Amino acid sequence: MARDKSPIVKQSRREGYALAPKAHKVMAKKTGIPGQHADMRQRGGSLYLTQLREKQKVRRLYGLLEKQFAKLMKEATHAEGLTGEKLLEYLERRADNVVYRAGFATTRRQARQLVSHGHFLLNGRRIDIPSIRLKPGDILEVRPKSTKSSYFKGLEQIMGAAGQPSLSWLKADGKKMKIEITGLPKREEAEAGINEQLIVEYYSR
Repeated sequence: MARDKSPIVKQSRREGYALAPKAHKVMAKKTGIPGQHADMRQRGGSLYLTQLREKQKVRRLYGLLEKQFAKLMKEATHAEGLTGEKLLEYLERRADNVVYRAGFATTRRQARQLVSHGHFLLNGRRIDIPSIRLKPGDILEVRPKSTKSSYFKGLEQIMGAAGQPSLSWLKADGKKMKIEITGLPKREEAEAGINEQLIVEYYSR
């Protein structure tokens, strides 16, 4: 399964946005983009570059490759409603993001790994595809076999460390190791600091 394996902290510095919790500490000490000639590359700032950087930031934040992101954007363009908000809704409803949002993992990369290793059942059936889009009424739960692992035995502590805010569209139960999708994500419940209109404009060129 293809995925971006480049260091998340380096990506975060390039985008000027903490893509994972551990990036906050590093970025507090190291400002600016990485590389020997970073200062030269950082100069200027056309509208196109601003749009590109926003697209790259969101793509990397949710862990998608370029083709995956472009395909999702195309689908959002043809859906009812505001394109940018639809894009964020589709990203939030991905199985790996749901696992992260529920607090079952401390990062999206960790959540993606848990899903791809087959630790979850979706409505009673085992899944291993992180990009599966969940809908209201779906139940995502840890496989009985996986509940015996040391990781999931400490799930309630992990949920505390993840520190995810409560969301209107999902319910997470650490004791039962179950996540219920109760609605659709609201725009204000997506990641803070995203300007989705810039992404729409980038793909509208």
